[in-house]
Amino acid sequence: MPHIRIRNLNVSYDGHPALNDVTVDIPDCQITAIIGPSGCGKTTLLRCCNRLIDLTPGARVSGEVLIDEANIFDGAVDVMQLRKKVGHLAQRPCPLPMSIYDNVAYGPRIHGTKDRKTLDRLVERCLKATSLWEEVKDRLRAPASKLSIGQQQRLCLARTLAVEPEVLLCDEPTSALDPLSAKQVETRLTELKSTYTIVVVTHILRQARRLADYVVFLYLGELIEHGPAAQVLTTPQHERTRAYLAGEVS
Repeated sequence: MPHIRIRNLNVSYDGHPALNDVTVDIPDCQITAIIGPSGCGKTTLLRCCNRLIDLTPGARVSGEVLIDEANIFDGAVDVMQLRKKVGHLAQRPCPLPMSIYDNVAYGPRIHGTKDRKTLDRLVERCLKATSLWEEVKDRLRAPASKLSIGQQQRLCLARTLAVEPEVLLCDEPTSALDPLSAKQVETRLTELKSTYTIVVVTHILRQARRLADYVVFLYLGELIEHGPAAQVLTTPQHERTRAYLAGEVS
């Protein structure tokens, strides 16, 4: 059974529909790309998967998002533990106003890890997983704000990995980056998919073709088509999907 199963999910903002009756399973240990034109509900769907949607004024949600068969919108759910299990990488890097080391150690400390040697090992492991260790190992106490924007995004990825999630949600994670930095982030995500279930919102079809094992296509809040990337991106079954891939729907 996959980690994430979405059932009859509806979302509205101040009464205006954003998602309509979305039902889909997200395959484990693959990269799922959510694609579609601007305003189609991609980020809304992503934000429902760890209840970041709760932070949006006027948002109303019905239906279910099941993580390991438990509905995360149940009132008894511990949202902090949910967001530990389901990590999030934002569109723009958002390093905390502290050192490189403390950025990575921040989450584990909140969840009770205090031993310095344990934290040292964890910081090193996560920075290596994002190919940042060799670039920063001699300045771990330097402010994270001094890193380049591409390094900051990889640091944010390392910070997400430090709390040992099972799922990574990535909201257009390379849109603010230069091509070289974007390629580094894409490479890291591809390497990580054997361990994590990864969901990426992207408006770049070339990126979806490079990264995705599975594709979810949304249009005006409707789930139009989903399936293995090789099928959806090359021989889509729905006319609207074909039009979008041909550049006829923006």
